[in-house]
Amino acid sequence: MAATQNQEQAPASAARRNEKVGQVVSTKMQKTIVVAVEMRKAHPKYKRIVRQTKKFYAHDEQSSARLGDMVRIRETRPLSKLKRWTLEEIVRRSALAQIEDTAPEPAS
Repeated sequence: MAATQNQEQAPASAARRNEKVGQVVSTKMQKTIVVAVEMRKAHPKYKRIVRQTKKFYAHDEQSSARLGDMVRIRETRPLSKLKRWTLEEIVRRSALAQIEDTAPEPAS
């Protein structure tokens, strides 16, 4: 009975991992993207909404994300010194990425 409870809790703990949605700001590394997540918080004294951005390094196995894409990242075990997130899904493709795909390659 105790073994079945542990098996049931394993998928639930994976579902409870922290997720964030942000914009890809760099794809220059192999299998790694940099995602800028914007947080809007009220200033403690002046109560004005202030934007804060924080960059997260995320693992992108297929290198499918492109610059400007909106992506969802999920917290995971440490993969390197700075990388603790993995790419979950691409929420919205960037218009800039579509232009780069359709641009003809220069003839040599």
